[in-house]
Amino acid sequence: EVQLVESGGGLVQAGGSLRLSCAASGFTFDDYAIGWFRQAPGKEREGISCISRIDGNTYYADSVKGRFTISRDSAKNTVELQMNSLKPEDTAVYYCAAERDACWLNAYGMDYWGKGTLVTVSS
Repeated sequence: EVQLVESGGGLVQAGGSLRLSCAASGFTFDDYAIGWFRQAPGKEREGISCISRIDGNTYYADSVKGRFTISRDSAKNTVELQMNSLKPEDTAVYYCAAERDACWLNAYGMDYWGKGTLVTVSS
């Protein structure tokens, strides 16, 4: 019943933008922090951003800080990730994930995961 469904991935040129969405269902959305992760071939899954469940505070990895923006809409049970100034090294499968307690952004400590959406940035 629990679902996290990512959308918005695709192919974009370096310097361009994409907006990813994560639609949540089957659990109490406002009780969970929501994070975004990405994984490129041969690399570990990297936590890149998270938004808190209570105060809506946001957190970003250094690799995306200043370029990506996370937001959540409690009325729609969605989380967005606006990605600007994309670089080829941003190419990865992007996942959203839910965590009950806090924005730890730990790939091994999340409660629910989406299936991912592929982002490819060409040079």
